Amino acid sequence: MNSAVFYHAGCPVCVNAEQQLLSALDSRQFQVSVVHLGENKDRIADAEQAGVISVPALVLDGQVYHINFGASLDDVKGASA
Repeated sequence: MNSAVFYHAGCPVCVNAEQQLLSALDSRQFQVSVVHLGENKDRIADAEQAGVISVPALVLDGQVYHINFGASLDDVKGASA
């Protein structure tokens, strides 16, 4: 099964993208996990390592797709400091 990780920070842009995009993914093909970086600050390093530079972002099998623009990862890190 393919992996899909949706990173977000809880902003309205992120929440809308989560609802729209994740409902479109075929759950028979993708094992989906959602990571709210504002609530899971320990996962910011994972997002950076995956290549995420802004949220919302979807990582499908190691390929990053930045969706719209809610906040830069630097902004998210600053909010968690």
